[in-house]
Amino acid sequence: MSCLETIADYGLRSLGLGERILPKTDFTLCQQFTLIGSGMLWNIYFGAVALIAGFFLSITVALGKASANPIARKASEWFIFLFRGSPLFIQFFFAYFTFLSLKSVHPAFDPLTSAWLGATIVLFLNTSAYAGEIFYGALKSIPKGDMEAADAYGITGWKRFRRITYPTMLRLAWPAYTNEAIFLFHATALVFFSGFPAWQQRGDALYYANYFADKTFNPFVPYPILAFYFILLTLFVITVFGAINRHLTRHLPPERRTRIRFRPRQPVR
Repeated sequence: MSCLETIADYGLRSLGLGERILPKTDFTLCQQFTLIGSGMLWNIYFGAVALIAGFFLSITVALGKASANPIARKASEWFIFLFRGSPLFIQFFFAYFTFLSLKSVHPAFDPLTSAWLGATIVLFLNTSAYAGEIFYGALKSIPKGDMEAADAYGITGWKRFRRITYPTMLRLAWPAYTNEAIFLFHATALVFFSGFPAWQQRGDALYYANYFADKTFNPFVPYPILAFYFILLTLFVITVFGAINRHLTRHLPPERRTRIRFRPRQPVR
């Protein structure tokens, strides 16, 4: 079988398209690149959906934490504390068995036990908590002079939030939010190892990398391939978020513009 035939057979296998039977012996490099790359489609899906949906919830959480309303403030504080204070692996584990219990109550909850929905909800809530804290910090860092200038011009309420508070908060938070996006995509590798089963072997990139490592007893081929794909994904995220950052800071002088850089740190997940 040529490499092109392998790609045609296994390129979309993680989505249930193409060859259903996994190779058992004589694994080629092309097979490993293709299947692990096929699994990356799930990692991209989990990360992209959770990131887009989580962006809007995180803004709401940040505003709630900064609110003078004690109910909104405490609800936001406890939401952030709960999802930042517990490991993501445990959140996946408890969420799956909670969804499983709901499924036994009514069949309508069945989709929640599938990774495409259940795991995405967990990632969505987790990144909303982390990003909510990032945006809250940016919200509190807005220069007082900006608010005083808005008051002097009579800009108040929703107009002030839309034209001054929100864009300034976004600009200040964006470098840190970029790192959160990177770590979110990395965290998607936990999905099929923390409770949510891979239905009909339709797993993510780590699922297939682990399959080849188990079959060949050689982890030094599939796992570097996995790392290669995640590095490419990280570079893509940095490129996209860097372009957005340049747009957000286009009005600032060059010396005040913050460049997007990937700063490795130990995420508390």
